[in-house]
Amino acid sequence: MTRPGTCAAYPRRVLLRNPSPLPRTLWGETWRLLLALAFGGFILGAVLIESQQPGEPPVPESLAFIEVVLGIVALALLPLRRRYPMPVAAVTAVLSGFSALATGASLIAMISLATHRRWRPVALVAALSMAASASYEAVRPTGNGLWGNVLSLVIGTLIVALTIAIGYYIGTRRDLFASWQQRAETAEREQASRVAEARATERALIAREMHDVLAHRISLVAMHSGALAYRTDLSADDTTRTAEVIRDNAHLALTELREVLGVLRDPAAPRDGEAIEPPQPTLASVEALIADERESGRTVSADIDVADLDSAPNALSRNAFRIVQECLTNARKHAPGVPVRLEIRGGPDAGLEIRVSNPVPVGAALPTGLPRSGMGLAGVTERAVLAGGELTFGTDRRGEFVVRARLPWRA
Repeated sequence: MTRPGTCAAYPRRVLLRNPSPLPRTLWGETWRLLLALAFGGFILGAVLIESQQPGEPPVPESLAFIEVVLGIVALALLPLRRRYPMPVAAVTAVLSGFSALATGASLIAMISLATHRRWRPVALVAALSMAASASYEAVRPTGNGLWGNVLSLVIGTLIVALTIAIGYYIGTRRDLFASWQQRAETAEREQASRVAEARATERALIAREMHDVLAHRISLVAMHSGALAYRTDLSADDTTRTAEVIRDNAHLALTELREVLGVLRDPAAPRDGEAIEPPQPTLASVEALIADERESGRTVSADIDVADLDSAPNALSRNAFRIVQECLTNARKHAPGVPVRLEIRGGPDAGLEIRVSNPVPVGAALPTGLPRSGMGLAGVTERAVLAGGELTFGTDRRGEFVVRARLPWRA
């Protein structure tokens, strides 16, 4: 008697090559048990019906009882196949050699084992299943003859091969889904990392822009307010003029701060890694910067000789202005009352060179009341490097503090 096989339903969960058992719903296990029971019951019913045909040996009641008991044992082992795939598949294969009712459980257990795609245990269970089929023919001899038995063997072999192929396909699909899921998780982690890095870069850009925009104005305010505090001999006109300078610079600082915050609050402004581009002055604004310094009482001599100044790239022009602004602010902080010399030279062929120098003050400097931000020369050094140039600073042999910056002229 030949016992045809069946294919198990398609599992829906992703399972790796060497997985730990995944939780499955009660219905998921129940319908598999019902499928195995239905298929095994169909085979057992076919065997019993055939045994009632004329010329077929009758089935003893004790043997029928044993078949039912062994079939129930095989079905009871089926829920354990995911935790112990090899033992359950092997035991149910052996039980199917003595019970037609165990056939469904054996095939589903074999599919579950084949999903792991390990050929040695699969080959062993397949051999056990073929041997069980042959033993069943021995326990239940039929009148099919030689060719009938050969046909039964061929059909059984095809059923086992189909069962293994189904299991292998399910395992391949599970691994594919797992790889897709892993790639998606990796992509999400990389995206989160890029977003975090972009946010950190954006915060650094905001801090640098805030420093560049406010430090110059605030230092002027601090210097003049300090003068009002220490100079008791100022006339009413001088006091009024100084207060007007403080007021004007405070208003300009607020205006520039409002421009930066306006860019940051603009929903259409760049986000996550894109450069922040608040309105920034350029080399053409250096003259106004020097005028502010002179108006505040500083002695600033300037020598600006830049060829094709109007055609200077925007990035170069902005970076140059910020470097000059920071150098003047730094001199005001650390060398108040000391004359400053500014030189800007260059052009499209030679690039741009900036030199700012001032004598190092002797003795204690007058307090300006402005705290150090820690982002001054270090910040413009980074700005120069990012622009493809360099910036150096230090005291030379003549006792002057000199800042030199070289920037490439890029179109």
